[in-house]
Amino acid sequence: MKTKNSPLFIPIIALMWVCFIPTLSKAQFQKIDNLRPYDKTGINVFEDPKDTTTLFDGLKLKFGAGFTQQFQSLKHKNPGALNNNIGAVGTPGNRLRSITPGFMTAQANLFMDVQLADGIRLNITTYLSSRHHNEVWVKGGYIQFDKLPFKGQLWEELMKIATIKVGHYELDYGDVHFRRSDGGHTIYNPFMENNIMDGFATEIGGQVMLRKNGFFGLAGMSSGMIKGNIDSLTAAANPDKDYTKSPSILLKGGFDKQLNPDLRVRVSGSYYGNQGGGANTLFGGDRTGSNYQYVMEPNTIAESTAMAFSGRFNPGFTKKVNTFMFNAFLKVKGAELFGTYELASGRTAKETGSRDAKQFSIDGVYRFGNKENLFVGLKYNTVSARLANNATGTGAGPVVYNADVKIDRIAAAAGWFLTKNIMMKGEYVQQKYKDFPTADLRSGGKFNGFVLEAVVGF
Repeated sequence: MKTKNSPLFIPIIALMWVCFIPTLSKAQFQKIDNLRPYDKTGINVFEDPKDTTTLFDGLKLKFGAGFTQQFQSLKHKNPGALNNNIGAVGTPGNRLRSITPGFMTAQANLFMDVQLADGIRLNITTYLSSRHHNEVWVKGGYIQFDKLPFKGQLWEELMKIATIKVGHYELDYGDVHFRRSDGGHTIYNPFMENNIMDGFATEIGGQVMLRKNGFFGLAGMSSGMIKGNIDSLTAAANPDKDYTKSPSILLKGGFDKQLNPDLRVRVSGSYYGNQGGGANTLFGGDRTGSNYQYVMEPNTIAESTAMAFSGRFNPGFTKKVNTFMFNAFLKVKGAELFGTYELASGRTAKETGSRDAKQFSIDGVYRFGNKENLFVGLKYNTVSARLANNATGTGAGPVVYNADVKIDRIAAAAGWFLTKNIMMKGEYVQQKYKDFPTADLRSGGKFNGFVLEAVVGF
């Protein structure tokens, strides 16, 4: 859902805020049950907390926001690209876009949370400003049940361990999405950017989570698409002649427990599968964009919104996808270690066979100082995959895909929480592209430099 911006958009929003501030100031600080905080206290909170003891004393409303302003000083090159020609706008070319140090446009998210009833809350999240769109977009909205309005001992006992979520929401695939940057909401991420292969999507569906004694399990089903869609698949867009639309299945399980005051351990495994979607976007579902701007992007594209995902890699599993993610998290006092291994396979509608993509990432963060308000971190991330629609022997003979391409990133970061709502962080990053075809502008590519962020979350 989107709302077109106009030059009067910001003044109108500001005027509305001033007019309604007496009402909103009271609503802003009301406590919403079972909600992950949007400030520093929400760091390393994965699933929303579970509380069944708080008594409901009336409808409550809370507004929150995430704001991020960035300064970037990155440089890039692609000496391995064939010819490295410039090309005019709209014509072929693989000369990289010229970039200089400067500020990016600020990003902003708006959160509205409502306590509707005892153990029942509603969330609506809106992207006010982002790289991918120049409109205001509603990320999604959902209703969450930690209690049910039914009488009976059975329901009470069940909802002590169960949480039900229904609506258009961020899929709980893996644990990386709990630590990623999401538009203007970047306070959870100790680094600038998300994983190179960013497994994130908002889809329409429902899920049930059970948790007890540190163990948890989740099962869900969704539409498999980023938005509502009742259109039939067409022959033109599906040369594989498969016109069925399948739902996506999500499964997750793991263990998460604070074993003593100084030690916390979490492990989890997730599966997401769609066997015949119309336009699956699990690895391209972010409607905000990357926090590295214009790196490894062509000189031939005029619209900045068409270059929103700089530095990321989408394997292009739009028609069929099966993917597993395994995560481990360890926190010993102020030291954190978080690892990811992901194995995915799938294809586009033009392909007759599946391709594989693998991802590994590990980061270490050390938090220190008063209330762990300072931190330093180091992260390594690598992806190996075969490019979409890049095969030989697709006729009568067997399908033979070209060799895998590889992308490596290493990033070092440091940050400071001035308060629990205000953070400054900086990162030095280097990313390399290997084994891309010489006709691809990423052939022999590399970018490196530093990015700074000022972040507010409440």
